[in-house]
Amino acid sequence: MEEHDIYESEQKLEAEVAPALIAVHPNQKFVSVAVGSDLRVFSFQHGSAPQLSDETGGHKDSIRAIRYSKSGKLFVSGGDDKLVKVWDTDSWRCVYSVVSEKRVTSLAVSSDDKFVSFADKFGVVYVVDIGDYDDENRATVHKKAVPILSHYCSIITRLDFSPDGRYIISADRDFKIRVTLFSIERLEGAHEIQCFCLGHTEFVSSLVFPRSQDYARGLLVSGSGDSTVRLWDYNSGSLLDTCEIRTKFVWFSSSTFPKAGLLNSNQKQEDVLPAVTDLCETYDGSLVAAAIQRTLSIAKVVSVAGETFIPTSISSASSVLLLWMVMGASSLSATDSALLARVRVVSGFGADHSEPILPETSVVEDKEVPGGEPLLQALQGRLTISKEASLTTAEAVKTAMRNLLIKKQYSAERRDFRKRGRNDKKIKP
Repeated sequence: MEEHDIYESEQKLEAEVAPALIAVHPNQKFVSVAVGSDLRVFSFQHGSAPQLSDETGGHKDSIRAIRYSKSGKLFVSGGDDKLVKVWDTDSWRCVYSVVSEKRVTSLAVSSDDKFVSFADKFGVVYVVDIGDYDDENRATVHKKAVPILSHYCSIITRLDFSPDGRYIISADRDFKIRVTLFSIERLEGAHEIQCFCLGHTEFVSSLVFPRSQDYARGLLVSGSGDSTVRLWDYNSGSLLDTCEIRTKFVWFSSSTFPKAGLLNSNQKQEDVLPAVTDLCETYDGSLVAAAIQRTLSIAKVVSVAGETFIPTSISSASSVLLLWMVMGASSLSATDSALLARVRVVSGFGADHSEPILPETSVVEDKEVPGGEPLLQALQGRLTISKEASLTTAEAVKTAMRNLLIKKQYSAERRDFRKRGRNDKKIKP
């Protein structure tokens, strides 16, 4: 009985691990936030939240991944309800619904909008062919996913297509980055491994593709729980550079990697040892911002005056010099903080970085945020966030990120008991 109670407690804790997510349309037509099972969208064109249309009823459990396609025509969401949904951003209708055998952990969309890839909690990567997509008003189509590769029971934390579409790049909780050829016979399995990018000593949390005129082969930047950001040649798996963030905050320029910022004099060294939780590149790929567990790093510490803010997700548009970030987590114990998502914006992200100088960035005041009060109301769920709720959320976020990414160690007996009690039955479409 005691063992059962421990297992129930573990399950409850894991259920709370659902950090808020943010995604920005490539042309900043929309900003989307997911917290828990709640998907929130704001349209800049209409100055309000569009009505989401989904005849299947929307997500029923925490959303773990959201993504706009490169063209901005599609938006994809997936999560703990074992569903992947593809939305048409013109009408905000769910045009495709895909059932996963296990919980969804990450998503990617090919640059031509023809394929959606997703990973489940057992490390299996699937591809869905949506090449026959059209924008006619029709019912949701239920698609079947095809498995193409596996990380063998290691949870995949990030998934993406390379910019040239040749590879699917997957990162996992066991420190690995795998580069796999996306075969011409895409739905027959991507079995050919191009290379591995090995060097991280903790979970890999994020991947982005910077661009450099001096290095045309293909660059990849990864962030990790080992407090490093690493630069790779993803064609060969070669590690090109490593930036330790243990004693400094940094931003990363394709011309001078890494370019170090200065440690804030008000912070002690032991206070800046958090994991890198997210990365985001500018529209031209010349600059990468790193969200870490206690703050945001660009070229220097970007502090948020007057409140505790730990970004769980960051995103930017391809044509606007703004970095969007959100803090939040689902299933908080405090009623006032339930499904709370705090949205902040950093200006000056993506200016000319041809010269090795620190970018002029600043946190935008709420009253100056594009979209104003209607946007904050739509994405946060309320206009103002109390200090108490903000502190509660910050603590929950730290717990959520840790439980989500750090691999737990169990004895053989505990593993057997968890297998017996696990609820991973397939959902029939």
